[in-house]
Amino acid sequence: MPYSGHRRSSGRSSSRAVARHDDDAPLIPILARKVREVEAKAQKGKVGPTNRVKFQVIAFLVREERARVKADQAIGDAARAELLKRLDGVATILAKTAARDTSLIQLLEVDQTTSPVAQRLRRDWLIESGAELSPDELIISTQKAEAPSMIPAELAERQVLPQSVVSRQLANPFLAPDFSKAVETTTPRRRLDGWELMSPLYKAFEQGAGGGAASMELPAAPEIDRLAPRGMEIMAHQARFVEAVREGHRSFLLADEPGLGKTAQSVLAASVADAYPLLVIVPNVVKMNWAREVERWTPLRRATVIHGDGRDIDAFADVVIVNYEVLDRHLGWLGQLGFKGMVVDEAHFIKNLHSQRSQHVLSLAQRIRENAPGGDPLMLALTGTPLINDVEDFNAIWQFLGWVSGDKPTAELMERLDATELTPADHGFYRAAREAVIDMGIVRRRKVDVAADLPAKRVADLPVELDDELGRSIRDAERELGARLLTRFQRAAEARGDDWRDPSTELLRMVAQSELEESKGAGGQENVFTMVRKIGQAKAGLAADYTAQLARSVGKVVFFAKHIDVMDQAERVFQSRGIGTVSIRGDQQAIARQQAIDAFNTDDSVSIAVCSLTAAGVGVNLQAASNVVLAELSWTAAEQTQAIDRVHRIGQDEPVTAWRIIAAHTIDTKIAELIDSKQGLAARALDGSDQDRGSSDSVQLNALIHLLGQAIEAAA
Repeated sequence: MPYSGHRRSSGRSSSRAVARHDDDAPLIPILARKVREVEAKAQKGKVGPTNRVKFQVIAFLVREERARVKADQAIGDAARAELLKRLDGVATILAKTAARDTSLIQLLEVDQTTSPVAQRLRRDWLIESGAELSPDELIISTQKAEAPSMIPAELAERQVLPQSVVSRQLANPFLAPDFSKAVETTTPRRRLDGWELMSPLYKAFEQGAGGGAASMELPAAPEIDRLAPRGMEIMAHQARFVEAVREGHRSFLLADEPGLGKTAQSVLAASVADAYPLLVIVPNVVKMNWAREVERWTPLRRATVIHGDGRDIDAFADVVIVNYEVLDRHLGWLGQLGFKGMVVDEAHFIKNLHSQRSQHVLSLAQRIRENAPGGDPLMLALTGTPLINDVEDFNAIWQFLGWVSGDKPTAELMERLDATELTPADHGFYRAAREAVIDMGIVRRRKVDVAADLPAKRVADLPVELDDELGRSIRDAERELGARLLTRFQRAAEARGDDWRDPSTELLRMVAQSELEESKGAGGQENVFTMVRKIGQAKAGLAADYTAQLARSVGKVVFFAKHIDVMDQAERVFQSRGIGTVSIRGDQQAIARQQAIDAFNTDDSVSIAVCSLTAAGVGVNLQAASNVVLAELSWTAAEQTQAIDRVHRIGQDEPVTAWRIIAAHTIDTKIAELIDSKQGLAARALDGSDQDRGSSDSVQLNALIHLLGQAIEAAA
């Protein structure tokens, strides 16, 4: 209750029977007089700010006085009954007044906050009634209560402060002052203030409210692409989104289907909005891809990725990328860095408002909205699946974007809803309300909607970082193999009388070929084949995680891997998440294989086909999907093409995207590059392309030459 109780100093006797019992409750005549004043104004339609405050104070004092009268044993039963009847009379007038102006209803809520003006009115009326007040009630403070810390007490000890952040703070210890927030404004009264609106808003989306795509109207794409770096080009649907940001829109739920370039759109949006520094919160599996996309689309901007305690981050970077899993220990300094924009990728991860992950993200978002230099930060929520279980999954995303606060729309959305001139009781409200929310910044495009923008088939690389023990062992194995190649090369160069620091291409190739022949003959030591297999095992969980996200976003997905243990690990991940799968492997009988194919293409409960690159790469039709995940890289470009073409074939209605999972900072990246060069050879020979034909050597041989070259460079 907003007001504490109070007691009168005058001694009373239950035998004192005054006609109106004013000595027992001297406050009631004051409340009766004040409520008549408010009622009179309401009848004339003039319930302005002052009378709204009076209405609120009367309501709270009636509640407080009723509790006091009921508890005061010094008042006789007859007197108590009459006093309660008189208080009911005041309450009745309040109810009639609220019926004339429904915006007054919310002022009756117990947890409604009160202004210093309301506190002063309460004090003055109680003093007039002869009540004794405590010093706390006599002194009205206009100072705002200190905001609670955004960091929960249980996380305070876990907070880290990387040295790079300290350096940045010392270099620029003060954020630019924002004087636009110095003047406190009074929220105008709106016609919908008294209505419960969240349920109607959810219902409007749940029912579709008249149909139509949930996507705001976007400006036309500029005729000339002035955004993409040299040699690159953004698609028309991407350009339209970025143009909306250029025109000043600053909060978006970007819900495009996977494969439509949400990351690139966000990077370019930050550029045109000058939303630097920019905070990006992402799942672990895509944080390296985000850094790469920043470099590709805005090459003059620097990105830094937070790993663990962030010892190696560059706090002076333009874009700070952090994954959900380590966010909790970085809340302190992230909330103070002065970000001008924030992106939450796979925003459905925060749908559970009670989870610590959601609370961390929302507290950071609130801090950024309040403290962004210049105000009006860029806020982007990216997800192809904003709704997982229920339409109320929207709530956390809307809170992140600042469209709602708790269970109420914020001022901007209220203004849009009010402009409809409708209430939830009116026909047409749901459709109009849905459009009002969409116009706040919902953008949703499907592949089929923008098919003209997309190539019929494309390969999108998704670099992932192997930062666990297995990842470290892989890098150790690479160094071990490189050292063995270097030793062999030095011996060969010495025998020929050559300087090993100035290697000849012929000798490099000869040493690599010798190593490759030995690797094919088995043996216990690390070689290029065992190393690539380890990389596949290390990527399996991350690849499966991304595939599961895709399946929730777009429906059916085909997952390809080379090795059985990688397929097994992925299937365990899918099973643990309740995702229906089929498996296509080399040891299946023809009937079981066809049953799996048919189930994937026709059964809605089957979302993922887990396929062997060698067994399912040919003769299989999986066109029910338009997304493919290549968890392991092939040794040939043809094998990769055959896998993708299980989906990209006659009868496919949508552009196909193959997501190639690549282990960053390992030989995996070079293998991907070599496979692409082989694609260039085929394009040149068969399609008349002018692409570089690349080397005629095998991918394995070129990968070993690459490792040897790195070892020579490091040792020279």
